[in-house]
Amino acid sequence: MRSIMHMSCPRCQEGDVFKEANPYKFGSLFEMHENCPHCELRFEVEPSFFYGAMYVSYGYSVALFVATYLIMNWIYEPTILQIVGALAVMVILLAPLILRLSRITWLNIFVKYNPSKRGPKLK
Repeated sequence: MRSIMHMSCPRCQEGDVFKEANPYKFGSLFEMHENCPHCELRFEVEPSFFYGAMYVSYGYSVALFVATYLIMNWIYEPTILQIVGALAVMVILLAPLILRLSRITWLNIFVKYNPSKRGPKLK
């Protein structure tokens, strides 16, 4: 969970995965380090590895939709148009964050934490 929340390397939890920390800097939204700057883990385990992150992104989007719908219904009784409008705004505003979150989650599924890789930079 720490690696996902900090968007850091899943193995050492110290190196950054993305070159730019701000997901809303659209010129560098998809730019990732090839290897972990700290432990040298190769992030793209195999060619087209991050296509699987689309499934994780779908899951996060569904969870966001359900939560938004439930909160709206808890506060007041919205119309269908209000629900669709709120969901559209949520998707547009959170798309860069969901993209990065899904990539780092997908990476964490396949790469496990190794405490021996923490500490001073390896070389």
